[in-house]
Amino acid sequence: MTRVFSGIKPTGHLTLGNYLGAMRRWAAVDQHQSDALFCIVDLHALTVDHDPARVRRLSRQAATLLLASGLDPHLCTVFVQSHVDEHTRLSYLLECLATDGEMRRMIQYKEKAARERGRGGSVRLSLLTYPVLMAADILAYGTDQVPVGDDQTQHVELARDIAVRFNQRYGHTFVVPRATPPQVAARVMNLQDPTSKMGKSDDSGPGIVYLLDEPDVVRRKIMRAVTDSARDVVYDPEARPGPANLLEILAACTGGNPSELSGVYETYGALKRDTADAVVEVLRPVQERHRELCTDPGYVEGVLRDGAERARAMARPTVDAAYRAIGLLPAAEAEDAGVGAAVPDIGVTA
Repeated sequence: MTRVFSGIKPTGHLTLGNYLGAMRRWAAVDQHQSDALFCIVDLHALTVDHDPARVRRLSRQAATLLLASGLDPHLCTVFVQSHVDEHTRLSYLLECLATDGEMRRMIQYKEKAARERGRGGSVRLSLLTYPVLMAADILAYGTDQVPVGDDQTQHVELARDIAVRFNQRYGHTFVVPRATPPQVAARVMNLQDPTSKMGKSDDSGPGIVYLLDEPDVVRRKIMRAVTDSARDVVYDPEARPGPANLLEILAACTGGNPSELSGVYETYGALKRDTADAVVEVLRPVQERHRELCTDPGYVEGVLRDGAERARAMARPTVDAAYRAIGLLPAAEAEDAGVGAAVPDIGVTA
């Protein structure tokens, strides 16, 4: 089967954009049609200043919401990145192939570094190199497809470039992956700033619909969404991003087409009401299942433990092969699992 890998970064509460752009497809399509792995990429959350307790809390919440969205641990592998050492083992090897220029050309690095400097903070080295860790996340599993939004395709292209480079220099080791963006609502935009993505680490709460927002909160945020001064409802993402964002959200929730839906509405008020109703209904089963899972935290922990074991077993052969291919000496196996191994006499005297 085709192998699919994708992940969620626990830097904030998961949003409607995360669900419509990724999670819903993972549950409805990817886990049924492929050998799929879905990962809470907690190591990526350490690239900026963070509260350790909050990262742990958001990691657990993200795992619970992935399961609430319909991921079935019998059909796919759900795990936490830091629970599988192969990610960091492989990342350093790939850093030895990536270039400084490649890292500094990453759009997200430029944006996040500028934001950190604007706040008066220092830019961590991991912010520059984390696209290589993302490449390791993908390549360790022999991934064929990476379902991502359009803001992440540059990172998948880097993973492809590094895989090809490694294979050419050291022998065929990695599958060369490709990005597979969703067709509709690949990038849900902020309701208050429709030129910016609805990001979970964004601070502008009124423009973001969170997966755990109460229905009245969802309705209030959507009814206050920015549109424009025009009287007609037209789908034009470039010239009229506000209405286009609402139409794309409505289309993603109802299975419609944003261009066709634009002809249904004469006023923004009606469009907003229908969009709010559709979002509330889409989120209702996710929130109900989340409440059920929160009453049984042991189940979620068990899923993550079993998922990490499966992921480790899948990644280790590829990562070990990469270590051998690049020229590293294999570690000697101790007899009887480490008991009774001979210790060489290296001639040290008192």
